[in-house]
Amino acid sequence: MDLNVLKKKLRKDNPRWVILLIDLIIVFGCYVAFNFILNSFLGKFDIGLMFKHSILVLLVYLISFLSMKTYREIVRHTGLSEAIRIFKTVWLACMILFLVTLLVRSTTMKDSIWGEYLRLSYAVVFSHGFFTMVMLVAARVVYRQIYELLFFTKRKSRHVLIFGASRPGLVAYAMLQDDIRSKNKVIAFVEDKPNRVGKNSRGIRILHITDIDQNFVRKNDIDEVIIAVENDDPERLSRVTDHFHNLNIELKIMQPGRSLLNGGGKRQIRQLRIEDLLGRKPIKLDNPVVEKELKGRTILITGAAGSIGSELARQIAILPYRRIILLDQAESALYDVQQTIHTSNPNEAYFVVGDVRDKTFMRRIFETHCPDVVFHAAAYKHVPLMEANPYEAIWTNVYGSRIMADLSMDYNVYKFVMISTDKAVNPTNVMGASKRAAEIYVNSCNEQSDTNFIITRFGNVLGSNGSVIPLFEKQIAKGGPLTLTHADITRFFMTIPEACQLVLEAGTMGKGGEIFVFDMGKSVRIIDLAKRMIKLKGYRYPQDVDIKIVGLRPGEKIYEELLANNENTIKTHHPKIMIAKVCTKDLLMKREQIGVLCKLVEHSEISSAEHADLEVVRQLKAIVPEFISQNSVFDKLDK
Repeated sequence: MDLNVLKKKLRKDNPRWVILLIDLIIVFGCYVAFNFILNSFLGKFDIGLMFKHSILVLLVYLISFLSMKTYREIVRHTGLSEAIRIFKTVWLACMILFLVTLLVRSTTMKDSIWGEYLRLSYAVVFSHGFFTMVMLVAARVVYRQIYELLFFTKRKSRHVLIFGASRPGLVAYAMLQDDIRSKNKVIAFVEDKPNRVGKNSRGIRILHITDIDQNFVRKNDIDEVIIAVENDDPERLSRVTDHFHNLNIELKIMQPGRSLLNGGGKRQIRQLRIEDLLGRKPIKLDNPVVEKELKGRTILITGAAGSIGSELARQIAILPYRRIILLDQAESALYDVQQTIHTSNPNEAYFVVGDVRDKTFMRRIFETHCPDVVFHAAAYKHVPLMEANPYEAIWTNVYGSRIMADLSMDYNVYKFVMISTDKAVNPTNVMGASKRAAEIYVNSCNEQSDTNFIITRFGNVLGSNGSVIPLFEKQIAKGGPLTLTHADITRFFMTIPEACQLVLEAGTMGKGGEIFVFDMGKSVRIIDLAKRMIKLKGYRYPQDVDIKIVGLRPGEKIYEELLANNENTIKTHHPKIMIAKVCTKDLLMKREQIGVLCKLVEHSEISSAEHADLEVVRQLKAIVPEFISQNSVFDKLDK
């Protein structure tokens, strides 16, 4: 047969009945061979009797194959799971044959017609079963080997190290062995725990991480390292990744099983991501009270097309709400959310293009939908842009928040949850001060009505629009350099899903008047983050991609804070959520000052744009006295 014809036939998935027929032929052949060997040795081989018994054997194995569906597997993908299925199938057939023989022996005469066809030898049943199991697996393995030999011989074998010699490491090893598309050769398991070093696992040696150096990598031609550990301790992960990054080896990771139980995902080996190296354990929440709190309620989310708003929408959309209204002024971004979000009540999901600064329009939304819970995530957040456009920052972050809070009181909203930022703490820029002013106004509303006003405050979110991670990724793609404003600058980080889980949790536990702050672990030096990203992309720092210090931008801090100097925290039932004890004196006076500020931006009473900016920022500083401008044109207002 021509080799190309053979390859074409092998690539084609044969009909399932062909696989079933081949399996039955193997069963019959094994039965004939083993019956002949065993009974010839005993001197009582009867070919006629053997064929009579083979009818029962084939029938039982056919039933087992059909019930366990072994014939449905793609033969060239045979791996450990398929071998286990075959073992179970053969064991099932053996037990059925054993029970039939036992029943016949106990109820039927040996020389009867039933005894002639159904009375089998126990030794033949179980010995044949073992032999059949071996041959069924062997046939599949041989087929797979022929397939790989014909199609994958030209592919270079990848030499792999697996960090982790416990159960996850063995799972990763099995996944590599099952992957016929890639030729993987595991050179060694690697550990940082001395008690496992020096032993073998799956016939492969276990080495200490310190044994893996440049000489070892060069000698064994190592292509990649797969991290497969159940204990996802971020400090340990950072040490391990730093060690392998210094050896310029590609890193991948297999997710711990615990994270899959929560997410319902499938175990896979993937590229290491920057969120894997946050420096703290991922926050996982699964509080049934959140679902109970939102069940049957109408929920309004402003800023629903933003990073936080859209993720809040995704997490809430799977809950049994009554109605959800997703509002944003960004038409295209809101359309993207509409196309991707999966709602539990699709007929009760409304996507509204609108502006929280438009009081008439927003009142119509409240009149139409009567929301029970409002998540207010609409805000401007970019520090340098808002420093250059203070009017817009105050108009959206303060004026828009005031409209939302007032309407929530007017329409007896059950809970109002405002999304704030750590930049509102001891602000050095207009954006942070505008968010602090919004916090003050929302806090003052709590005593004015039955609505429960709640504030959540957290730091930078990994991967959000305009954050440092996407910026660095674009700069790396262009070959660098990565631009950094200061060598010592640090930030708190969490992932978007983590932030939204904590917002929902805080919104559920809040009774009104609280400012919830989240435990975001240790702050991260941005220069360290940049170096890690360069290494994760497979480049060397500074040889391939460099980092350039460009100086602090207007209003930018070196260090962010989650609490002001005069604030302490109160613990909650959740270890990652605390309540900030903020100063609440003069709230009514500040509420009136915020009213004056809103009139300034509402009526545009000031002539020149420059003078207007100075006046609104001057009023903002009166409301937030701790607001001291830094590296900004508004420094002169502090003098």
